[in-house]
Amino acid sequence: MTEKRKGPAGPDLTKGVRVTELRDKGALVGHVGDDEVLLVHREGAVFAVGAHCTHYHGPLVDGLVIGETVRCPWHHACFDLRTGEPLRPPALDPIACWRVDRDGDRVVVTTKAPAPPPRHMAADAKHPESIVIVGAGAAGFAAADMLRREGYDGPVTMVSADADAPYDRPNLSKDLLAGTAREDWMPLRRADYYATRQVTLSLNTRVTALDTTARQLTFENGTTQPYGSLLLAVGADPVKLTVPGADGRRIHYLRSFADSRAIIQAASAAKRAVVIGASFIGLEVAASLRTRGLEVHVVAPDARPMEKILGADLGDFVRTIHERHGVVFHLGETVASIDDRSVALTGGASLDADLIAVGIGVRPVVGFIEKAGIAVDRGVNVDEYLETSAAGVFAAGDIARWPDPHTGERIRVEHWVVAERQGQTAARNILGMRERFEAVPFFWSQHYDVTINYVGHADKWDTIELDGDIEKQDCALTYRREGRALAVATVGRDLASLQGEVELERWTYRP
Repeated sequence: MTEKRKGPAGPDLTKGVRVTELRDKGALVGHVGDDEVLLVHREGAVFAVGAHCTHYHGPLVDGLVIGETVRCPWHHACFDLRTGEPLRPPALDPIACWRVDRDGDRVVVTTKAPAPPPRHMAADAKHPESIVIVGAGAAGFAAADMLRREGYDGPVTMVSADADAPYDRPNLSKDLLAGTAREDWMPLRRADYYATRQVTLSLNTRVTALDTTARQLTFENGTTQPYGSLLLAVGADPVKLTVPGADGRRIHYLRSFADSRAIIQAASAAKRAVVIGASFIGLEVAASLRTRGLEVHVVAPDARPMEKILGADLGDFVRTIHERHGVVFHLGETVASIDDRSVALTGGASLDADLIAVGIGVRPVVGFIEKAGIAVDRGVNVDEYLETSAAGVFAAGDIARWPDPHTGERIRVEHWVVAERQGQTAARNILGMRERFEAVPFFWSQHYDVTINYVGHADKWDTIELDGDIEKQDCALTYRREGRALAVATVGRDLASLQGEVELERWTYRP
């Protein structure tokens, strides 16, 4: 006997729903044929859009409607309810829109609306003759995509030291490494995207020098590239372990697609892994390797995982999650040396290891940038428009230190969504739009079936207010300094994370 295929959710919107029912609920999910559609009532207007985020298929009905926009509950993408346009990453594709008609006291949805026409820049608009983007990660790709979305038709070149076209980097330590995602899910776009959008993609190409006067880049092979405007989005490199034996082939760092492939290959023949570092990356690697069935030991100098970012209580919770899945922690320890079979700890213990992964932090790539005379201070200093001290040169992503309007501090954040949003803002500003970067930072971290969402930025705090129960995976923690909320971390409360984001957006620092 064959199992019946589950049909689309909710009422048939071609037959309509009562306006009073929709007004009471605010939003509901129905269907038009096989398409699931989100119906939203907002201040007298009714919108019908695709029911799922185009990033990871998050249910928008569980998200947050602000004005004529809807935010995804999973990773905080934002869409325009009128046009379906993705207003904020990590979603880069629009959601579909449907026409809404009134039939007495009912609203009826039948026809999908055509996609908005592509934008075109005004004929008299001033824009660079050419744009070069150094880096093909989150910021670089989002910038190139936005340049074309905004109608720029000049030459766009992306230069990357990576061997792979832009890919979904967060999955390197999560589902791909765990074996629950396929490699062909990783590219951000199909291979023909770059030719269609007329974006020149130069892979395996490393910049060695920048001349901001001549507006020219020099590459490792000696060739040069002129530019009209330049976006620096080169990201960061892993901090390397410097103990005896740390230069061996068994040592793995995770920054690129190739790195993740190498760890997967090593894991296929390994039984016991040692992960050095209890950072987000380190613990996500630990979780993925446990999912693959390896015995995993984590070594870190801290008293508890991620306490400096999440605080003691949430740090203990993260440790407990991993211990329940069999991870063994060696905290308050560092590595003394590594040989062909084991990892020696400073406390005297020795851990057998078939696979060694290191996640002890990253450093922004600033070498050739600093030599070019651009202002650097623990990253590349940019103004509120993401422009560096050199005219026509912008920076975004892991290297950028910007004046954050919500804390009043100059900050640098190493998160995927922040990099994407900065890439888009930088692209608009390269085109002369003068858009301040004011987004509240957001990231998520996945540990087995537990996801932690974090909005804001709190490098230090006076108090942490807990609402709910951490152990029951139903909580929100607010990080405050001098009474003001700087960040919110949530487990099992996606809507509270979105609401926290909105509250943080409303507060702007005024000295």
